[in-house]
Amino acid sequence: MGAPSTPRATVPTTVRSGPPSGRHLDYAPDLDGRADPGEIVWTWVPYEEDASQGKDRPVLVVGRDGDRLLGLMLSSQDYHHGDRNWLGLGAGAWDGEHRPSWVRLDRVIDVPEDGIRREGAVLDRSRFGNVAAALRRDHGWH
Repeated sequence: MGAPSTPRATVPTTVRSGPPSGRHLDYAPDLDGRADPGEIVWTWVPYEEDASQGKDRPVLVVGRDGDRLLGLMLSSQDYHHGDRNWLGLGAGAWDGEHRPSWVRLDRVIDVPEDGIRREGAVLDRSRFGNVAAALRRDHGWH
């Protein structure tokens, strides 16, 4: 059973919809207790339809802006296969059932570092490179 859908006013998460452009990508995982680009962490993510509701989900950290993390949400729902805004990552330690996951490329999650629930895993350099290439190609990241 999934996590409950509850309002979380205590975590000021910002979602930027539309093409996330002009951001710098850096692969720098370091399991030092701080979330770094290349790590998958869990945090509360608001729903698109109603930002006052959402759920805990895995997020790939792709950048940092001071004490705020820039991330892309993950999903294990296979209906994302073939969707141009979602990139397949395969399975990983961030999912307890080791299901294949997809990362959403067109919605940036901006989360304060203290809004992270727990560290999930490090995405290997090759798969992070695939995400970075798609963001560079389709959304103007560098």
